[in-house]
Amino acid sequence: MDIKNLITFIHVAELNSFTKTAETLGYSQSTISFQIKQLESELNSQLFERINHTVALTEKGREVLKYAHQIRKLTQELQENMQDEKILSGHVRLAMADSLCDFMLGRKFLDFREQYPGITLKIITAGTEEMFRLLNHNEVDAILTLDHHSYNTEYVIAKEEKVDVHFVANKNNPLCRSKKLSIQDLLLEPFILTEKGMSYRRMMDEKLAEMSLQLTPVLEIGNTGRICSLVEQGAGLSFLPDYVTKQEVEEGRLAYLSVDGFEVEVWKQLLYHRDKWVSPQMELVLHSCMDKVFLKE
Repeated sequence: MDIKNLITFIHVAELNSFTKTAETLGYSQSTISFQIKQLESELNSQLFERINHTVALTEKGREVLKYAHQIRKLTQELQENMQDEKILSGHVRLAMADSLCDFMLGRKFLDFREQYPGITLKIITAGTEEMFRLLNHNEVDAILTLDHHSYNTEYVIAKEEKVDVHFVANKNNPLCRSKKLSIQDLLLEPFILTEKGMSYRRMMDEKLAEMSLQLTPVLEIGNTGRICSLVEQGAGLSFLPDYVTKQEVEEGRLAYLSVDGFEVEVWKQLLYHRDKWVSPQMELVLHSCMDKVFLKE
């Protein structure tokens, strides 16, 4: 069995397209079709269904894909072990919420670069819906979401944890003296929020809509560090994950507001598509991502 045919098969399975696979691997489309037909002939099984120009794995194809990933991984490990110098190289693409980027790009990232100089990383900031679109089209290798919990069996959850989210204010704001506030009390105040439709901001808006309420911020900005700074200066209130505000609250510069009857359940999840081949470099980045952005609250 030709390893090249298996690699082509993996690409077609991930991209759901013979044309895109041909472009990615630098082959003609007829070559891709021939390699898949050759593999199907060797295995005496149809691996893909081709209906109206769409390509999807058959049940037998999904079974073969698991073995193909294992064979590819073992092949790459063999090649790396035969090298005189084991320098792991490759490119990994991640999509994540903007507020999580600081954890990826701190001191530990420099340590990672020093240890694995051959691995390059591309980080795309996006909303949850766009992240899943990128993942489903194999435009990113993994995503790190801040949203409702995803139970979709199309994806593998590499790591997950629940995230606490609070309304926050400057420590001298009169609202901080009240142990029990209603959401209506807060809506009279100016708000500084992340962009509309982005993860926990969208979930807050959805919760307000359930209560027939709406909030119009005086400023929308993606940089959570800037939001914390403005709230600390007394420019308004905000709604942020605790890992963003933890240091400011501990140092007494910001304070959490206790709002009765307003709870939003947010989950941090690191996911990749179940049909995605996890290369050694991707595995390293996933573990590095877990170390940096989980259990930080």
